[in-house]
Amino acid sequence: MKNLREFIIPFVGLKQGKHQFEFDVENAFFEAFEFQDFNESNVKVVADLDKKSTLLEFSFEAKGTVNVNCDLTNEPFDLPIEGNLGLVVKFGEEFNDENEEILIIPHGEHQVDVSQYIYEMIVLSVPSKRIHPGVENGTLESDILEKLEELQPKEEKKEAEEIDPRWNTLKKLLTDK
Repeated sequence: MKNLREFIIPFVGLKQGKHQFEFDVENAFFEAFEFQDFNESNVKVVADLDKKSTLLEFSFEAKGTVNVNCDLTNEPFDLPIEGNLGLVVKFGEEFNDENEEILIIPHGEHQVDVSQYIYEMIVLSVPSKRIHPGVENGTLESDILEKLEELQPKEEKKEAEEIDPRWNTLKKLLTDK
């Protein structure tokens, strides 16, 4: 993974209280993580840091769009996303990131890398099923959609007419109560 310096927040020189950091996340960020599901990305992340004497509290908010391919038609479209994440950074003997909401860093550290948390927040804010808005409202014209409609199974009326008469007698038992 490439070094993402702009996502390293130095907290040593900051006074106690609230601080805000802004990040523009584009394709180069996801390429550093070798993530290739997005065609393009334009996400703005705001990180609010509340520095206290014994810990750091981060609150991340992401808002923007990612260009992805539709799962039905494979047509690219801009998908609006929003996400938020809370993170508490404590100080301890050694680095520990086993808990997703609490990060423990050694006492001598003077900066924290938030790139992994931003990456996970954005990727998890994308829905698992991505459907082009034109498919949902019927305005998208695509060869793939036409082929799907052509291959869709047709309902046969013969099955409804050829019901065994014994089943009809059994159905009466349910309605006779």
